[in-house]
Amino acid sequence: MTTPNTDAIAHFAGRLRFETDVSDVHADYEAGASGVVVIDTRNDASWQQGHLPHAVHLPTAQIAARAATVIPPGSRVVTYCWGPGCNGATKAALAFAELGYPVKEMLGGFEYWVREGFPVRESTGVNARPADPLTAPATASCGC
Repeated sequence: MTTPNTDAIAHFAGRLRFETDVSDVHADYEAGASGVVVIDTRNDASWQQGHLPHAVHLPTAQIAARAATVIPPGSRVVTYCWGPGCNGATKAALAFAELGYPVKEMLGGFEYWVREGFPVRESTGVNARPADPLTAPATASCGC
């Protein structure tokens, strides 16, 4: 019998406490989960280019000054930025944590939201692109 790797268990449990992914955020949105506020941390030009339909725009530099006016008391915060090559969502999650908010970072960011075929609010309305088969299976769920 092998002994549980307590260091690895603590590491991965910690990641799951503070990270989520686009599929889970989308599932919560579709299920009407209450008390979750998804924050787009990008600048104005990026927001105008497209964003999650239910997201609130709060650039990272404005979190300390505006969070209390944007986030209803008792809410859980999920931050996102462009994608996995950007640590903007991590910086924003840190800013929310420093203010005492329960917070998670959405892995994959806006890029993977779009690549998985989820809806995006653009100037023309809410649209979705076909899912990228490299990020989302044709059967709609990876089952993880």
